[in-house]
Amino acid sequence: MTFDREPRLLVVGDVMLDRYWFGDVSRISPEAPVPIVRVEKRDERLGGAANVARNAVALGARTGLLGVVGQDEAGDVVQRLVTDLNISSYLNRDAAIPTIIKLRVIGRQQQLLRIDFENAPSDAVLSNKLTQFNALLPEYDVIVLSDYNKGSLVNVTQMIASARSMGKRILVDPKGDDFSRYRGASILTPNKSELRQVVGSWKSEEELTSKAQHLRAELELEALLVTRSEEGMSLYTANQVLHIPTIAREVYDVSGAGDTVIATLATMLGAGAALDEAVATANRAGGIVVGKLGTATVTREELFGAA
Repeated sequence: MTFDREPRLLVVGDVMLDRYWFGDVSRISPEAPVPIVRVEKRDERLGGAANVARNAVALGARTGLLGVVGQDEAGDVVQRLVTDLNISSYLNRDAAIPTIIKLRVIGRQQQLLRIDFENAPSDAVLSNKLTQFNALLPEYDVIVLSDYNKGSLVNVTQMIASARSMGKRILVDPKGDDFSRYRGASILTPNKSELRQVVGSWKSEEELTSKAQHLRAELELEALLVTRSEEGMSLYTANQVLHIPTIAREVYDVSGAGDTVIATLATMLGAGAALDEAVATANRAGGIVVGKLGTATVTREELFGAA
């Protein structure tokens, strides 16, 4: 598939480094009833907002990444990985915090343990980031705000207002129990558990539709896209409710699937696709990536074939 125009995406949010330690498990520790993993291989991948950017680049989008990493070894690794992928890097280095790291220990192709290292960025770096965001806006058509609730998007309300004033399409992968700070964005992409935190539970499809449409109208959104794992996706707009069934395939690992979905949606919209088509393609991409281990990407060939 060739795009009508080159998608230009700016991804902003919580940048992380995903580390994987793979090993063999053959015995239980004599010190505690836990498996002993003899590490045989290590892997490092971009995580969080950086994984969104990685997915967008894999699909052919010209992508910039704005975020914060530490002035440390892990921050150097993130910078190298970003540069190697030809992502335009607008990373701020904060000497006061370590880079966010998620370390996963994998044994026999199963995740045994995850260890997180994280601290919120300093106020000075966040202030500089907002100024930088406003300066970058004219260069990009679609803005993706990837919120993992790690502190990089405390200025999200101002970011949305600035992007909206310039007519940009703004996609948000939200977190937390209060979505009011995302008011005025174009599209929110919560999963069903994130939506439930905000609107409460529902007992029927009709009740879900009512709550979703009320939230969409209240937040002045163009659309609300709810990812529902085995139930597929539901798109709520002022004019329609569209349910897209999941692509039937073996689920291997759901980590990073939301990153793939929003990156694909943004890339398709940035290329000029209609919203329905963009959502259907994002659903297909999510179905592919859950069949891969860890934070992974989907290629254009996988999505559209070799044509």
